[in-house]
Amino acid sequence: MKHAYVFPGQGAQYSGMGKSLYEQNTLAREYFEQANEILGFRITDIMFSGTDEELKSTNITQPAIFLNSIILWETTQGLHPDAVAGHSLGEYTALVAAKVLSFEDGLKLLAKRAKAMLHACENQPSGMAAVLGIDDARVEEICNSITTEVVVAANYNCPGQLVISGSLEGIKIATELIKAAGGKRVLPLPVGGAFHSPLMVPAKDELAIAINSTNFRSPVCPIYQNVDALPYTDPAEIKQNLINQVISPVRWTQTIQNMAADGVTHFTEVGPRNQLQGLIKKIVTEQQIDGIS
Repeated sequence: MKHAYVFPGQGAQYSGMGKSLYEQNTLAREYFEQANEILGFRITDIMFSGTDEELKSTNITQPAIFLNSIILWETTQGLHPDAVAGHSLGEYTALVAAKVLSFEDGLKLLAKRAKAMLHACENQPSGMAAVLGIDDARVEEICNSITTEVVVAANYNCPGQLVISGSLEGIKIATELIKAAGGKRVLPLPVGGAFHSPLMVPAKDELAIAINSTNFRSPVCPIYQNVDALPYTDPAEIKQNLINQVISPVRWTQTIQNMAADGVTHFTEVGPRNQLQGLIKKIVTEQQIDGIS
């Protein structure tokens, strides 16, 4: 019997996140104030009372979700992971939880990732859309058939839910083809650009410098990484996978399937809301699934 802990990505944010934790837990308050100093602005003000519009900005969303999740982790007693994983930015949280990165280094890297992705988004109008009710392989075929624009499968969230990413025109063309092929719905997502796509190459190059200059330690347990859904314990391999993550699909469906196949019987999500619990329930059926929020 293995207990895995998983950490959410963008989309889990909400106004007021972390406020009660800050007010009720002295250690949590110390972490939040340390984060304000590291970032150079009071992100806690935006987390606790900012508007939805302010919170969805990439350079706010990513560190905010990381902070809520990792401070929950650090202030909850008795957490001993047999494995960890995180969805997109949640992989950084997982790396801190597994003691690969320090809290400070994890936050600094994630802040650099958010800014690098924001810069890449400014180069070309782009976005993401959730595709519902059509086979993953068919969506891949459709994306691959579009050669005049960039559009790719980006997030394999659960069976029947795939996110595509690319230029706005690419997503428009793909949407029409997906609907013609029988897809139930294609929903534009409120994100800043084409994450986990080739349009993020400038972000990857910028982020690689920061990652390669950061100390990565051996994890206390395997971390299942987004790029190929496999477990890793070697710091050098973890680094390279993290660099490639920003332009590669998030293979969440395959990650949960692999963790279950490797003996995980209990998944606990740590972070705001219960975004991942709903996805996991659609991927596996025999495991215990709960959360800390």
